[in-house]
Amino acid sequence: MNVGIVGAGAIGLWLAGRLAEAGINVSVLARGKNLEAIRAAGVTVCSGEDRLNARVQVSDDASALDIQDLVIFTVKGQDLPAAAESAYGMIDSNSLLLPAMNGVPWWFLETADGELARQPLRSVDPEGKCAEYLPVEQVVGGVVHASCLVEQPGSVRHVMGNGLIIGAVTEIDAARIQQVHDTLATAGFAVTIAESIRYDIWYKLWGNMTMNPISALTGATCDLILDDPNARAFASAIMDEAAEIGSAIGCHISQSPDDRHAITRKLGAFKTSMLQDAEAGRQLEISALLEAPREIARLAGIATPSLDYLLGLMRVFNAARQ
Repeated sequence: MNVGIVGAGAIGLWLAGRLAEAGINVSVLARGKNLEAIRAAGVTVCSGEDRLNARVQVSDDASALDIQDLVIFTVKGQDLPAAAESAYGMIDSNSLLLPAMNGVPWWFLETADGELARQPLRSVDPEGKCAEYLPVEQVVGGVVHASCLVEQPGSVRHVMGNGLIIGAVTEIDAARIQQVHDTLATAGFAVTIAESIRYDIWYKLWGNMTMNPISALTGATCDLILDDPNARAFASAIMDEAAEIGSAIGCHISQSPDDRHAITRKLGAFKTSMLQDAEAGRQLEISALLEAPREIARLAGIATPSLDYLLGLMRVFNAARQ
C-alpha cells in the first residue's frame, strides 16, 4: 500500500517515520524548512532512548508524487481546505482519505440523522474545498491518541500514546478498512476499527475542547487548570453543553466531566498541543475545536453560553497574537 502524508508537523512526521521504517512506501507532501530537511536527511523519530531515521519520497508538488492508496492528512483544521486542494495530484477515485486531526471534520453531519443530515459545516470548510477535493465516500474517519513534539524540521519526539482509531464514514468495503488497519498495525501502531467513528471523534473533542484552549489562554498545564475549582467548573460547564450537542447528533456520552477530569489529572503537568502551539507562535486550532461544535449547536437549537465565552476569549487571544 502506498501511503501519502499531507503535513510534516509532529503527528505527520511520527506516522511517516514509523511507516517508512516498517517498509511501507511513504510519500510526504511538505514545504519550506520541513521539505528541505526531509529531502536532505529523511524523517527522524525519537522515543525515549530509541531513534529511527527513514527515507521517504518528499515534494511540495503532489503531482510529482505517485498516486496514493491511502492519504493521511495531519495538518491543522484551518489549513485543511488549502491542503486538500494542494494534495489533489496524489489522489484518484480509488484513494482512501484519512484525516488524522483534532476536532470536528467537515463531513461530520453527512451521516447525521434527521434535519441535521448532510448539513455543511462552514466553520471548518468555508468555501467547500474539503467537500470538493475530498469526496466523503472515500473518507476514513480517524482519531489519534498520541502526543508528539517537533524538535527541529524533519525530526519529531514521541512523548506518549500509540493509539489510532479508524472507521468508515460511509459504505466503504470492510476489506479496504481492514487493509488500512493492517498497514498501520505493521508499523506498530495500536489500531482499532471503530463501530462508530463519529462517536470516537466527538468523545475526544469532548475532552480536548476545554483543556487545549484554556491551557493556551493561561499558559498553564492541565494539572494547574484542574486543581483550580473555578477553572475546573468552567471546563465542566462546556463539557455539559458539548454532551448535549452530542446527544442531538447521535454521539451520546455517558461519562461525567469529573470522570474525564480524573483521567486527565493523572497525566500530571501535561502541556496540551495547543499550549505548545501558542508558545511556538503558531496559529491555534480554533475552528475545528470550538467554532464547529458551536455551529452544530446553533443548527440543533442548543444554547451554549459557556462555550460561547471560551470561543470569544480564544478569538481575541488569537487576534492579539497576529
